[in-house]
Amino acid sequence: MARAYTLDVSPTVPPIDFAAELNAEQHDAVTSPPGPALVIAGAGSGKTRTLTYRVAWLLAQGIPSRSILLLTFTNKAAHEMLDRVRTLVPGGGEGVWGGTFHSIGNRILRSHAERIGFRQGFTIMDREDQEDLIASVLAREGLSSGERRFPKAEVLGDIFSYAINTGSPIRKVLGEKYRYFIPLEVEIERVQGLYEARKKETNTMDFDDLLCKTLELLLTNPDVAERYQQQFRHVLVDEYQDTNRIQAELVDLLAAKHGSIMVVGDDAQSIYSWRGANCENILRFPERHAGAKVYKIETNYRSVPEVLNLANAAILGNENQFPKNLAAVRKSHPVRPALVCLETNSQQATFVAQRVLELRDEGIELHEMAVLYRAHYHSMEIQMEFTRRGIPFSITSGLRFFEQAHVKDVAAFMKFATNPRDEVAFKRMVRLLPGIGNKTSETLWSQTSAALAGGADFSGLLKLKVPAKSAKTWAQLVHTVSDLVPAPGPLPPAAMMECVLFAIYEDYMKTKFANFDARREDLATLAGFAGQFDSTAEFLSQLALLGGVETADAFAGEADSEKITLSTLHQAKGLEWKVVFLIWLADGMFPSARSLESPEAIEEERRLFYVGITRCKDDLYLTYPELRLNAGYGDNFQRPSRFLSELPEDLMETWDVGLPSASRGEESPF
Repeated sequence: MARAYTLDVSPTVPPIDFAAELNAEQHDAVTSPPGPALVIAGAGSGKTRTLTYRVAWLLAQGIPSRSILLLTFTNKAAHEMLDRVRTLVPGGGEGVWGGTFHSIGNRILRSHAERIGFRQGFTIMDREDQEDLIASVLAREGLSSGERRFPKAEVLGDIFSYAINTGSPIRKVLGEKYRYFIPLEVEIERVQGLYEARKKETNTMDFDDLLCKTLELLLTNPDVAERYQQQFRHVLVDEYQDTNRIQAELVDLLAAKHGSIMVVGDDAQSIYSWRGANCENILRFPERHAGAKVYKIETNYRSVPEVLNLANAAILGNENQFPKNLAAVRKSHPVRPALVCLETNSQQATFVAQRVLELRDEGIELHEMAVLYRAHYHSMEIQMEFTRRGIPFSITSGLRFFEQAHVKDVAAFMKFATNPRDEVAFKRMVRLLPGIGNKTSETLWSQTSAALAGGADFSGLLKLKVPAKSAKTWAQLVHTVSDLVPAPGPLPPAAMMECVLFAIYEDYMKTKFANFDARREDLATLAGFAGQFDSTAEFLSQLALLGGVETADAFAGEADSEKITLSTLHQAKGLEWKVVFLIWLADGMFPSARSLESPEAIEEERRLFYVGITRCKDDLYLTYPELRLNAGYGDNFQRPSRFLSELPEDLMETWDVGLPSASRGEESPF
């Protein structure tokens, strides 16, 4: 039987009745005795509440506030929890060490920087500063320009960061994520060493240093480690499933003296391995901490039973997990989740837009709905359809599709090829070349416009004067533009895109963008859309209209917040909506094609699917197209996601949709 504990702060403050304010599962975790504890908190189960009350409980037991360390992943989470603690225990939480891993690392390093070769008063570089310093190293080494493509500072920053946070050598990182840079391994390693040296010279640290330098400090200075181990009698960690190698080692090291460590998380929501998170940290916690107690919080306050039944079934296929069964507090919903198969990706977008408008007419506001997807490029048709219908939307997964730099870059080639007077397109295009900035692009434009006005064709531009380091790439650019407009007329738009990618832009993306694969998929999707057009001019006009149209007209007078959310599943974690559309549930799209290479990756994709389902409070729609139109080199037939085949049929309603009308049993949803 649960015991009722109270915290009597003062005669004027009502005591906290922990048993009354927490459910039985939360109460068991909050009031657990000292020692290692793993709290598996399922989606929508009140994880933040549990951690907050744990801090209040420790204060109730007489633990000094400065002896409590609360580690989180966002400043917002830390502030919310500590503010709530101060409300529960006025004045009691002021001395708690609470904050993100990085902020706590910074706090420790400020007192001991000289122990690891830095000076007091070091500055912290943001990402732009970091890239500037790496670029300075590249310039000194003569690697910032030239004929050979070397990764830009932005890409190198990502390579270094992933290597540090996973404890992987550069060779392994390149083999796993950047295979096209394997021939440059030795030079990349040399640049990393020079970058580390420059940071000490300039007394600066980057964001990753706040973790790895703190760990280095504690491992190489036992007296410093003992000081903090002695101080922190209780170490609490939020979102433990998202920790990387360094963070897990830091937590274990700081808790080594007293052994009282409570980590809270959900292994079923571990979805960030691509940025260094290691699911093994939470899965193996009981093995690393002898005598650890495991508490499960499975009472869900967010979703209706029908959604939770589907979520519970969705995660069963994972072998590596702590089994759990989310139980709903809410009453049963009249409608089960809907499985909707559409003929094409265009019809998928049409269905989603149509259903959104109907739900809006039924009284569900747009901000209570979301369209979720595995990758940002999956949203292209949705964005176009919402734009056409005047449905306002916000995007948490990045810029609107047609506003992205790589889309505008490729369009610039097409614009100039079809309209040689387009100065803006020309300058954007040539600034992609090494050694050409604003001033040189202006000079080149003067020469180009004069040459073309004098009757020269594109090949005549080879005679123009360009910087020596740009000569080879300039010639390649000129040949490419010439290839876009052969006699008797321009290539169709899809062929133009493929030509630009093959000749120039694909290599450029590899060196410029850390997320090359995602951007390449964006452009493949755009090429599919371009396949609907015979005329490049018509395609570019449509692109401009879709990119520039505001979508608020159909909802004039509505509040600015009245927008439906479009988001990748990774960005959606921690959020919730009444209505969720999970789209592109086809093998190769979700799960992604790359994940099919390993069982571990498939398990993470399944966890991502689970995260998507558990974002939904009421109405869930699972959709996929049978045919992906003009995908890259042609139409592709789609197999339903293997995750759908794992779901019991009786947990879903199968909608037979025929556009513009549809049927669900005897009732049409339209």
